[in-house]
Amino acid sequence: MASGPKLVRSNRLCVLVLWRPRLSPPPLGETQRLSAAQVEAAQGQVDENHLLQRLYGVGFEELQVPNPEMRLFLSLKREVDLLELERITTAVGWRPRPIRRVRRALRHSLMVVGVWRHDPFFPRLVGFARCIGDGVINATVWDVVIHPAYQGAGLGHGLMAFVVGRLRAMGIEHVTLFADPGVIRFYQNQGWEVEPDNQRCCFWYAS
Repeated sequence: MASGPKLVRSNRLCVLVLWRPRLSPPPLGETQRLSAAQVEAAQGQVDENHLLQRLYGVGFEELQVPNPEMRLFLSLKREVDLLELERITTAVGWRPRPIRRVRRALRHSLMVVGVWRHDPFFPRLVGFARCIGDGVINATVWDVVIHPAYQGAGLGHGLMAFVVGRLRAMGIEHVTLFADPGVIRFYQNQGWEVEPDNQRCCFWYAS
């Protein structure tokens, strides 16, 4: 019997038929059985992945933090509660913005990323960033913020690495951001270059 695929032709369709060798059963004593603990662990992993995907959507990532009792996830899909976002921005001293305008800004953003403290019933938003751009060549990162209670544990670094990674996956060639002077070094430490004063940037502000 030939071991390659056979193409059976009829006057109406073609069907690809694959031949596979029949596997001989393993000798007695070599059959391995999963223990009850292994089966339970595997099922638990499947159940957890299903729960995490339901909470955070496809493409979520877990941030590694020093505290083993705290789990934090990055998500592009979970909807951001605007009141929670305002609570974070107020905590870091940002000027309040009208909720309706923030909602429209998020709706028109190229990317919206939330950092969530995991809870199986009610995850809490503790960080945020968004991007605008054409989705092909240029993008600008805005509104990068981590709640003060969670700063200093690497969340900001992980958030920015996630954002840049997703933009690079889109094929974006040029990424910019605007930051307060006090956090410039934070971005420089991650490889960002500071634009020279009065060289290439122009701004227009509505009066």
